Amino acid sequence: MTATEATEHDRAGESAIAHDATGTEPQPAPGATPPQAPPLIAKAAAELIGTAALVAVVVGSGVQATELTKDVGLQLLANSTATVFGLGVLIVLLGPVSGAHFNPAVTLAEWWTARRGGAGVTLREAAVYVPVQIVGAIVGAILADAMFGEPLVEWSTHDRSAGHLLLGEVVATAGLILLIFGLARTDRLRFAPVAVASYIGAAYWFTSSTSFANPAVTIGRAFTDTFAGIAPGSVPAFVGMQLVGAVVGLTLVALVFMRGRPAE
Repeated sequence: MTATEATEHDRAGESAIAHDATGTEPQPAPGATPPQAPPLIAKAAAELIGTAALVAVVVGSGVQATELTKDVGLQLLANSTATVFGLGVLIVLLGPVSGAHFNPAVTLAEWWTARRGGAGVTLREAAVYVPVQIVGAIVGAILADAMFGEPLVEWSTHDRSAGHLLLGEVVATAGLILLIFGLARTDRLRFAPVAVASYIGAAYWFTSSTSFANPAVTIGRAFTDTFAGIAPGSVPAFVGMQLVGAVVGLTLVALVFMRGRPAE
């Protein structure tokens, strides 16, 4: 569950508005430090820490919920609520550094849309982001287990291989991609923290799969046999359907936000 580099888009919009009548680029205020893109190592660290924290929130809140109540509905409510708040905070905090993807599907979709010179991650950045997201997800699951006294690594026994669950992952991921890239197309990425977190919270409830919508998080959740876990045997199909959902989402973005011809 993640967002794109809203800060860079916002800076670009602010810069365009700030041009004077002559079209001259405004200069930084005296003594101000010109904005610079964070180095790749900082972006990688942000993606690793953010994905680890996200999975720790998902897994940890699931363990806490099952210890507090036996009502599955309340367990899911607690799990989804914690995820909404945690994801929103992480996007606000780390978005200006890496774009707060925390999700290989989002990273690959952004690389695909930017591959011809547009704004977004480069192939080199994507090649770094995806592995650190997966490592971060695994670390987050282990950390959550450690905090609650669970075995640090215990493969999940929660089978999620049914066809209707896989359909749920296509829907959940397609909706996430449509939301993020739709916000980018309409210059409203500043709303991403609230919008993305709200969507994931809603998708917990309206999708049959409870909206993993994230290959890295899916892999990480296989390492814990708790409420949020997924059996390793179910992971490949889930990841495959998430990638299909990303393609569907990008197709919907191209259709819904189709650029019209300039007026003559």
